[in-house]
Amino acid sequence: MRIQESMSMYEKLNILSDAAKYDVACTSSGVDRQNDGTGIGNCQKSGICHTFTSDGRCVSLLKILFTNECIFDCKYCINRSSNDVVRTSFTPDEVCKLTIEFYRRNYIEGLFLSSGILKSPNYTMELIYASLYKLRYECNFQGYIHVKAIPGADEELIRRVGFLADRMSVNLELPTAESLRMLAPHKNRKNILTPMRLVQNKMAENRQEIVQYKNAPRFVPAGQSTQMIIGATPESDYQIINVAESLYQKFGLKRVFYSAFVHVNEDKALPAKTNEGPPLLREHRLYQADWLLRYYGFQAKELLSEKNPNFNVLFDPKCNWALQHLEMFPVEANRADYHTLLRVPGIGYKSASRIVKARRFGVLDFADLKKMGVVLKRALYFLTCNGKMMYPVKIEEDYITKNLLSTKEKLPDHIRNMNYQQISLFDDVKFRTENISMGGGM
Repeated sequence: MRIQESMSMYEKLNILSDAAKYDVACTSSGVDRQNDGTGIGNCQKSGICHTFTSDGRCVSLLKILFTNECIFDCKYCINRSSNDVVRTSFTPDEVCKLTIEFYRRNYIEGLFLSSGILKSPNYTMELIYASLYKLRYECNFQGYIHVKAIPGADEELIRRVGFLADRMSVNLELPTAESLRMLAPHKNRKNILTPMRLVQNKMAENRQEIVQYKNAPRFVPAGQSTQMIIGATPESDYQIINVAESLYQKFGLKRVFYSAFVHVNEDKALPAKTNEGPPLLREHRLYQADWLLRYYGFQAKELLSEKNPNFNVLFDPKCNWALQHLEMFPVEANRADYHTLLRVPGIGYKSASRIVKARRFGVLDFADLKKMGVVLKRALYFLTCNGKMMYPVKIEEDYITKNLLSTKEKLPDHIRNMNYQQISLFDDVKFRTENISMGGGM
């Protein structure tokens, strides 16, 4: 471990923003926090993102660790205690200063604050609380804040932080308790699930308080999320989506994030390093399956089974499911109910809703469906309009599979390129140390 006693805030920012790149559990806020005229910033539901684009446009949360020092030695983590890396920590004042100055320059709309474990969970959580308290009450910052709850910290500390943050998350880390024991022996499942349950229960209590007292402070109004690393341990996709489904049902989570394992440490307990890079396509399929669980009415047991435990990477999970259940197709677009339409490949929840509304006023054809956003290159094998298919096709698995493969699904750039990179705060926006000062708003 290399600890530098004297380090500028700019140097700390380079280290601690880079160290935060492996934490993917941040996304749009999902909450409105209006400025009351006395402070800085506001929070709109669709207004918060977490990177900069390549041309320098902010889209943006300031995503940092409070510290990259850690008492734990998780085998997969770049910041584990046994690694020889430069260690540093912010102070609560520095977190506030950075957040306000980046906001004033219109580079960010909020803060994502995670942390290693410095000295103890309670000590770290107290520092995080001090940072958020200063930011809210001394700097009057009313923008979005997403913060990590530290497993093992006192309930009262987590409760106090929850009244300052918009969203909280507790990282599950790995899908099963067995994998946690193997790769993160200093952590245990109980310590992770306890604050998750605490946040859930306090959110339920707070909803009742708000009903009785409209001006009651809000506790984690944007809900809670978690993150699992996939590919570091041998769990199947079936095990992973069953864990995610259980978390949604039992803890009322807003999101489960899946982070493709990135090989940053050499350890015999970790998978051997290959030239293929992180399992990004597998991560992508898990996100698609997660979407089906949350918005399309699917259950984990419908998508996979112990006999068929992993997704076919060649198809999105809904297509894969449809090919295994051809007895349910074709579906008549002018008669099928909303939930049946949701199961048709190429039909999303918005286009399904449009179909149900539009057919009240007339009979729909394939041209109408295309205007409503239906992806016909996938849907045409599973749909009829007024009793007719778009083209003469065979409802046979091999035939449909061959034709779907020929359409070449368009994957996101980071999946297609199959390389891992974190967009830096400083890729396109160059700062001098003296620019980050409390007096220099734009």
